[in-house]
Amino acid sequence: MNEGEKPLTAEKDKPKKNSAAKYRLRRLSLFLIIILLIWWFNNFTIKTTKLEIESDKVDSSFRIAVISDLHASPIGIGNDRIIKKICKQNPDIVTILGDMYTTGSSWETIEIAVELIQGIVDEGFPVYVVTGEHDMDEEYIDAVAETGAHVMNYKEEIIELNGSRIQIVGIDNAYYSDTFDLRKEFTVRDDCFSLLLAHIPNYDKMTLFGADLTLCADTHGEMVQLPFDFGPVYSSRYNRWFPQITLNEEIYDKGIFPYSGGNMFITSGLGASPAPIRFNNRPEVVVIDVIPE
Repeated sequence: MNEGEKPLTAEKDKPKKNSAAKYRLRRLSLFLIIILLIWWFNNFTIKTTKLEIESDKVDSSFRIAVISDLHASPIGIGNDRIIKKICKQNPDIVTILGDMYTTGSSWETIEIAVELIQGIVDEGFPVYVVTGEHDMDEEYIDAVAETGAHVMNYKEEIIELNGSRIQIVGIDNAYYSDTFDLRKEFTVRDDCFSLLLAHIPNYDKMTLFGADLTLCADTHGEMVQLPFDFGPVYSSRYNRWFPQITLNEEIYDKGIFPYSGGNMFITSGLGASPAPIRFNNRPEVVVIDVIPE
């Protein structure tokens, strides 16, 4: 080798190393993009969950839309997307089951929830609202009432939908005492289809009351659901990991739970509180068709 000449192997190896590094970087970038898309899909896209319930108390069918747990945020799902989903299903009534913002939110953030309710009312849908443990501020409740929505915190209404009489009862409990008995406040009517709206589910207490249909929220579907219907990763009620696998008890996380004379349905809601960590449990708008038996 002449003086000043560089080894040929060094010139050949350098492009190979650069090419390998670029390939690893592309693979890492693709992996991160896929993870980001999965995260976005699970937390910021809305699915429509549909079910039918038969009842011998109705002469004609009617449709209920259910939303809850928005936990309003400037970076959350936009109101227009939620309203569009509801309009597409054309329900007879819309029920809103609480926690539409998070405790400590600014009024600017709370207004996102109020504007959503106003938008649904403006589309011509009758709206029935109960509050949860977060959205109990009187200023918010007054603003919701001003939209034209029916605030049903310990109230009862009898309405008619498509020729069927509906008894709507709403409660705003943030907890249930051992002696709680809703029968002391309301009576389930035999001449109506009875609908109970409550933010926090309590299967035993609601079975005791015996409405034809009880609608609840609060659980967020426990955020992360295992595949193959193995339930939530964590249960706040039992303070336990993988409860559906490790406990021989019903886990009231999301979905429908029959009881004598009726059903309790728990929606997993719209928001991503306390953090956007949903998986296999997308935000949902629920549509329930009540049909003659």
